[in-house]
Amino acid sequence: MGFLLLAFIGIPIAEIALFLYVGERIGLVATLVIIVATAVVGSALVARQGSGALNQVQSAFSEARFPGRELAHGAMIVVAGAFLVTPGFLTDGLGFLLLVPPIREVARGWFVKRFSGRTTVQFGPQPVDAEWHEADPPDEDAPRPLS
Repeated sequence: MGFLLLAFIGIPIAEIALFLYVGERIGLVATLVIIVATAVVGSALVARQGSGALNQVQSAFSEARFPGRELAHGAMIVVAGAFLVTPGFLTDGLGFLLLVPPIREVARGWFVKRFSGRTTVQFGPQPVDAEWHEADPPDEDAPRPLS
């Protein structure tokens, strides 16, 4: 809860401070042009990378494997899009960072490491203990299922 409170209060305060700082340095019009330009460029990049991620998900399904990595990258591209259309320099920076595939892979690895392990899943009135881990990539020489 503390992290979310900090994010919902701290990020807007940081964005306002950055707007004021940049606006004093380069002027109001230039600041607004930069904000609009990053939203337009970011939206185009998100659309391009999003369609690429969708193609990778479809490719994984056609290979009869679960597209966990591809779905994670797609989700981060969606978050990047949300950051890029939100006015602000801090959110734009985070959005552009999430459009870099190696950075997305590092973030995905961190989330997998952080949240993997045992968990309890509630199906109806009885909780079920479950353990999960990321599967190894398929062996290239292994026979593939028939389509």
